[in-house]
Amino acid sequence: MIADFKEFLLKMNALALAIGIIIGAAVSKVVSAVVDDVLNPILGLFLPGGSWRDARIILARGVDAAGKPTETAILYGHLLGAVVDFLVIGTVVYFVAKAFIPKTGEAKPETKECPECRSVIPIAARRCQACTQIVA
Repeated sequence: MIADFKEFLLKMNALALAIGIIIGAAVSKVVSAVVDDVLNPILGLFLPGGSWRDARIILARGVDAAGKPTETAILYGHLLGAVVDFLVIGTVVYFVAKAFIPKTGEAKPETKECPECRSVIPIAARRCQACTQIVA
């Protein structure tokens, strides 16, 4: 059973996927810290009220049974913060993927066509095997 599990991990790339998830979570924490500690204070300077992640639309205010004030609100600042986090994390992941994942370009052709007789010859051939024409 252990051998089957090991084969599954290696064959299905489950181990690589697990490593990717762990690294992704770590990158997410770092990027969220950058957004919270660097971008938010800068954006807060330009917005009225400063802390834009706490922005809300108050729908109702009241008092609970213990006499404490309560409010029902739409927390649109929190939503906007989550969108900013997502965009920054997505951008970082995109550039990391572009930098480290090899490109799978088109395969180079293995054959070419003789310009004289139109027969198919190997790409490295210097002379056509059918008509003996020199091929550049």
